[in-house]
Formats: sequence, structure tokens, C-alpha cells
Amino acid sequence: MLLATLVGVLTTACESDDRMKEDTMPSLPKSTQLEPPATKIENVVDNHWGIQVEDPYRWLEDQDSQEVLQWFTQQGAFTEQVLSALPRREQLLQRLTELDQGAPYTTYGVRQLAKGDVFFLRRNAGESLAKLYQKSEGAVEARLLVDPDALAVDDESHVSIEGYMPSWDGRFLVYGVAQGGSEETTYSVIDLTSGTTLPDTLTNIETAYNRPQWSLDGKGFYYSRRRELPVDAPDTEIYKRTEVRYHVVGSDAGEDVVVAAFEVSDRLPLLETDFPSLVVTPGSDFAVLKVKHGDNNEISIFSAPVETLLTGAVPWVQITQESDLVTDFAVVEDSIYLITAKDAPRFKLVRTTLSSPNFADAREVIAAGDLVIEGIAAAADAIYLSAKQDGVNKVLRLSDEGSVKPLKTPRDGAAYISSVSPLVAGVLVYESTWIQGGVRYAYDPLEDNFSDTGMVPKGKFDELDGYIAEEVLVTSHDGVKVPVSILRRADLVLDGTNPTIVYGYGSYGISQDVSFSPIRLGWIEQGGIFAIAHVRGGGEYGQAWHYAGRMQNKPNTWKDLIAAAEYLVDNGYSGVNHMAPMGGSAGGILAGRSVTERPDLFGAVVMQVGMLDAIRAETTTNGVPNIKEFGSVTDAKGFEGLLAMSAYHHVEDGVQYPAALLTHGFNDPRVNPWMSGKMAARLQAVAQNNTPALLRVDFDAGHGIGSTREQVLAQYADIYSFLLWQLGRPNAASGS
Repeated sequence: MLLATLVGVLTTACESDDRMKEDTMPSLPKSTQLEPPATKIENVVDNHWGIQVEDPYRWLEDQDSQEVLQWFTQQGAFTEQVLSALPRREQLLQRLTELDQGAPYTTYGVRQLAKGDVFFLRRNAGESLAKLYQKSEGAVEARLLVDPDALAVDDESHVSIEGYMPSWDGRFLVYGVAQGGSEETTYSVIDLTSGTTLPDTLTNIETAYNRPQWSLDGKGFYYSRRRELPVDAPDTEIYKRTEVRYHVVGSDAGEDVVVAAFEVSDRLPLLETDFPSLVVTPGSDFAVLKVKHGDNNEISIFSAPVETLLTGAVPWVQITQESDLVTDFAVVEDSIYLITAKDAPRFKLVRTTLSSPNFADAREVIAAGDLVIEGIAAAADAIYLSAKQDGVNKVLRLSDEGSVKPLKTPRDGAAYISSVSPLVAGVLVYESTWIQGGVRYAYDPLEDNFSDTGMVPKGKFDELDGYIAEEVLVTSHDGVKVPVSILRRADLVLDGTNPTIVYGYGSYGISQDVSFSPIRLGWIEQGGIFAIAHVRGGGEYGQAWHYAGRMQNKPNTWKDLIAAAEYLVDNGYSGVNHMAPMGGSAGGILAGRSVTERPDLFGAVVMQVGMLDAIRAETTTNGVPNIKEFGSVTDAKGFEGLLAMSAYHHVEDGVQYPAALLTHGFNDPRVNPWMSGKMAARLQAVAQNNTPALLRVDFDAGHGIGSTREQVLAQYADIYSFLLWQLGRPNAASGS
């Protein structure tokens, strides 16, 4: 839910400008006649709260229909034909591949055991997918545990690793795989002593918000699973009634004990749409049940003695409810630390006991203030916190004595918790900047210092000269100051013609944090500007910032992005028709509504797996869990908010809209592909002056999760070449 030299070594601005001048006559000029496949209209009119809502392409929602599949196939083929003819598309793909392979490998998803073993996902340069490895204490080489390439059913499809967890004693490991970006995950178990995969197979796994948790004796693990449904069950039932089960290694999964579920216990007032998951912590006699209410950040928490979990009569005690505004927690023996926004718009940290919990009287550990507290994890030596100070991510250490210490990383960049274990002292910290590659450090609490783990080797494009990141505050429509990060070449002339991506998200309290991306560098080195608008709806300033951009407040998100675009014009970074809003998933609301509200401001728009028909979202698999973020059509105010944010319903006849590129994976379980399909059809229907509205379809992908590197790089080569075609380039000839 994106990075720097030109071919060869970037030396002087003169050389790079000369290369651009050589390609000022594209092979596909804007005047080329573009005739996308025809789309029939079968208008459906719904009445919501006295308002007639038209839907001319409702028929595209039937994705099991051969007619709909054929339509998507034809649209995808047409788009591929157009994009493949764009100037420098193949050169861009080659360059993005080179940038992406600048380092020998990349690692993530690190887990540590007490005896020194480290597990991680690693993707070597040139490989399509990450593989799972284990490196034992003192070992020189890591052992390959799971290779997704070897699990693919044929050469035309792929599977990806979707989470894993080793047992506390290092004897077993459970891992999940999913087909073609579908996120439909199956768990398997490895005996780490022999390296063999056991017969255990668990299906219908829920992985969006949960991960498996091993019992303290290492004999089995707790996991979250979706129920079995008949083939003809409505899509809206798929994410309902998630269960927590316990699986004993070597046993039949059909006999797994249900530990927590909807209507399983009077002590657990769960809703059908809740996502429960269990946390077991070494050193504590209590298990904690985390209940996520759909996609809402605020969770409910229950606890029970670990020894009672398999008795069939678990004495659950509720610690917090949704209205307590708790978003994260950590357990240390009998204590539970809670991050809450209760009377704290940027969050505070409190503590109560598990043996006698009382949230109302919980002791304040870190008071509310300017610090934005985001996450918490317990190590063997202390509590570690992820937080933001003045918009920059930091890692804090909370000692047993209650003192809070910011950890100053070697480069003093943005710092994130990478891995923490309750059985291991210290913390692994990932540090990054906008224009420098990341480093994973190990923090030693005894020596109070950092050492480079070597898990993220320096790439040849990680520290290039000539690139800058500027941080500015932009005044939005209502006077609120919105942060904007502007990434560009230092030598770029601010003459108002630079092709510019204005990127944003603005939902779920998710921040656009400081990060380095070789893919993003591939845009910037072309003379493009990449501006990140930290719009409301994100978490940059805590819960208050999030709530200022959700439900009926959602218009603030795209109005913030529009304000950022106007700032870029006013200050010479770019100009009208040289900019494109870009966003994915819930960020499709942001991109789609920016361009439908201000079509005069932009020259193009990119919407990736976008939520574009908010009125119909509630009818989809992921729609019901999202009600608390976006609202419901069953409520008058909710409908009003959904209609306001629904880009599809704001496309008007007779309006000149910018060129549009919509991308979607056909296996997407989070945002249905017909969202992009209907929006593309509507834009094609009203297009003027031969303006393209292209739908890019990948039939072996989903929401982007689990995509291969080839898929990712090909998509961005298409996006960048499309934008350079539509937005123009420095020194480009007229009409390019």
C-alpha cells in the first residue's frame, strides 16, 4: 500500500538533459487515434435516501460471467497494445530492473529466537519472489526453508509466502502460501530439525490482521481461520465469523479446537465482522485475545489464563472495548501496556495488570503530548516503542524503571522497529531516508550502541549525489497546514514544466513514512518530481489526523492533495497539465476525486487497485469490514459521505478529464476489479479530444500483495512511460 542514475553513472546535468533531448519525438504522439473496446450500457438506478444514483455499468460486477471476463481481457489487451508502443517504455523497464537489482539482495520479515537463530525473507537480485531462510547462531550461510518458485503449479502462475512463525524452541515452523496474489492462504509446517515439510495442511487462513502463535510448549499453534462457505454464498459473507483455533502438530486439522469465535462464549461478545486473534507471550501466565472490528484501528482486548484455553470453557475477561480507543499493546509477565487515544489525540501509553485488569484506573506511563505513539513491542530487556517526533519516525526504549529514551541511530534517519522478541534482549532497527538506502541495525542495550547486521547490503544506487528531499507545509482549503515531501533532482530547473506525481493515501490512519525506493528513483532521475502529500486520513499527527479524513470528513483528503498540487504550481515545481495525482486501494478515492473535482489542474491520473465506486463497496467481500472507515449506505449520513467520495459517480458528461491509467489484479480480494472496470468504462464514455482512459489488467495478480518483481517493475514501467507521454518532459518537443 516506488527509486537513481541514468543509464550508466549519473555525472552531470548536461549529460542527462542531452539524453532527454534525444527522445523528444515519441513513437506514439497524443494525436494517435485511440479506440478502446466498446462497452455496453445497462443503466441501473438505485434510490438512496431520496437520491437517485445511476450505475450504467453495473453488469461489470458479475466477474464470474464469461461476457465480463471477455470485456476485461479485451480492455487489458488494448491497454497493453497502447502502453507497449510508448516511447522509452522498454528502456524504462530495463532501467527500473537495473535500479531494483542495485543491491545483491534485500531482506525483511525478520524473527529471532533465544538460542540465536534468525529467520527472514530474502529476495536476491534478479529473483521474482522472496524465499524463507534460517540462519543459525554462528553459521556462515543461511539455510533455505521455503522456495515459492518450487511450489507453483505451472509456468503461467506463481505462489507467494504469506507469513510464517517459528516455534519458541526452534523445533517447528508454520508458513503460509497463496496463489497468484489472491491472499487465499494455506498453512504448512516444517520440522526444522530434519528440514522436512510435514503432512499438516490448514486452509482458509485469515492473514490480513493475524499471524500464527505457538503454544509455550511448542506442540501446536493458535491461528485465525475463515469458515467454510458454499460456492454460491454471497461475497459479503466471506470475511464474517473468523475463528481462532488451536492445531497440534501432526494431527488432523479438522479436529482443531475452537478457542474463540462468534457466539462461542457469553464472555466473548463478538460481532460477525470481528477478526479475533490470540497472542501468547513467554513469561506470562495469560493469553490475550485481540479483536479487530473490521478495518477499524481501535481494538477490543480480552485475557484468560493460558492453561484454560483448551478447556472449552475459557474464563475470558474483557480489558478494553472499542470505545477505549486502544490501538496496540504489549505483555510483560502480569502487565499489559496499552496505546490509547482516550483523551490523547496523538496517543498515550498506560499500563494495567492481567490478573486484575482495570483500564479506567490504568497507570499512565507516557503522557499525551506532541509525540505520536504508534506501536509497541516487548523484548527481554525492555519495552520498545515506534513513534513520530515532528513527523520523523523514531524508536524509543522504555526501561523497567519507567525512563523513556529515544534511540539515536548512526545516520539519524527515520527509524523503525524491525524485529523484537520477548526472549531476546535489544531490538533490530531499520533506518532509512527518502534519498538513501536503508540499513538494519542491532541495538545492544548493555553497550547502548548500534551495529550493522549486514542483512541489508548497500546497493550501488543507495547513496547517490544530486538528489534532495524538501519538506514543506501547505495551507489546505480550510487553513490546516498539510506536510508535503518533495523529492527531486537537485539540478532541476523549477520552471513550471516538470512532470510531477502527487502521491497520497489518506485512510486507516496509515502514514506515508520516510522510505527509500529504487522504483521511485527511476521516475526522479528522468527529471520527474515525486511529491508525497501527507493528507488527512493518515496517521502523521495521530488519531485526530486520521479522523479528520474518514467518513464524512473524507473530502479533506483530496482537498489536501489539491492544495499540494496548487502549491507546486505556485512555486514553479510543476504546472497545470504537468501533474498527475496517484494513489492505490483506498488511495484511489484520493486520486479519483482529485481529478474529478479539479480536472483542469492535472494532465493525467493513475489509480491503482482503486476503491472508485464507494456506493457499491458494501456489497463486496471487503466492504462490510470497511464500514467503520468509510460509512454505510444504510445510514443517511453514511450514504452522503460515500457518495461524496465515490469518484465513479462524479464523472460528468461534457467535462474534459485528464488521461487516466487504471491498474488492477484480477484476483484482488480487497478491492474488486470491477471498481476499476466501471471507472475506466465511464471515463472512456465521456472522453474528449482523444484522451485515453486505459485499464491495465493482470490476471495473475491481486491487490499487489504477493506480486513478483517482474510484475511490479512492468507495472511501473507502464505507469512512468504513460505519465511521461501525457505530462511531457523537460525540453520535450511540442505535442509529445
